[in-house]
Amino acid sequence: QVQLVESGGGLVQPGGSLKLSCAASGTGITLYPMGWYRQAPGKQRELVATITSGGSTNYADSVKGRFTISRDNAKNTVSLQMNSLKPEDTAVYYCNIRLVYAIDYWGKGTLVTVSS
Repeated sequence: QVQLVESGGGLVQPGGSLKLSCAASGTGITLYPMGWYRQAPGKQRELVATITSGGSTNYADSVKGRFTISRDNAKNTVSLQMNSLKPEDTAVYYCNIRLVYAIDYWGKGTLVTVSS
């Protein structure tokens, strides 16, 4: 059974930074791609960034140049460094891992609020 636990959310002013972390547990999880998604109030969940087991990354256009995803396979963690935050980045951020047969596991989410 895979478990994902996010941490690091909170309130930050526009232009500020925040780092999210996700601790993963389960057999073989280092073999699979992981990512961060977000869901703002009244909107659908959307991709923020993904990273493969080998470290290849992919970002949504809206966060390119501002967010950085990384993973530590030795510690079974994936992180999201968020810089130059904007009010439109306000959302619940979810950690994700996609296993074989495209089976997705999700964390419970962590709230990021960007506001002055």
